[in-house]
Amino acid sequence: MQQTNLFEIDGLTAGVDEAGRGPLAGPVVASAVILDPSAPIDGLADSKKLTAHRRGFLAVEIKQLALAWSVAWADPAEIDAINILAATMLAMRRAIKGLETPPTRVQVDGNRLPDLCFDGTSIPGQAIIGGDDIVPAISAASIIAKTTRDQMMVELDKVYPCYEFARHKGYGTEIHRDKLREFGPCSAHRQSFAPVRAASK
Repeated sequence: MQQTNLFEIDGLTAGVDEAGRGPLAGPVVASAVILDPSAPIDGLADSKKLTAHRRGFLAVEIKQLALAWSVAWADPAEIDAINILAATMLAMRRAIKGLETPPTRVQVDGNRLPDLCFDGTSIPGQAIIGGDDIVPAISAASIIAKTTRDQMMVELDKVYPCYEFARHKGYGTEIHRDKLREFGPCSAHRQSFAPVRAASK
């Protein structure tokens, strides 16, 4: 019965997901997507299970066919100021608020909901663990968030080429940690994260 309830929801339901909670650099990015039931999109899944090429193809299709979509983020300075969990919730809230069509319900991947009170009105919400792989609108949001963040890291690579952000997207890979030790952190790094703090000493 619970599984059925995930999909049989009246009104405009926005799926919400994030990308980039774990990296040492770059923003945490969130997306909100309201799919059009009359224009289903084949192949939606957790963005982490898709190739970069497939994610890019689906991102274009989602933007073309969705009733509404939005993307937002919290930058490294905000992450350092309020912590990564709070910054993730802030990015999600910004993405929901950015939808041109206000949703009547929100479904979020994970076990927590952002503040869903907007202009004095609370939107019903549901947190779904593993939702990015079983709820199409959340899968779509996962894809938009991931492709957007990856492109942002490619752009950051042009500003700070010594870190090779385009290669590892800011995650704590061996090459990234080596670059951190060699060059120290830059303004794109999350200063509150332990490996970045260690590289600052």
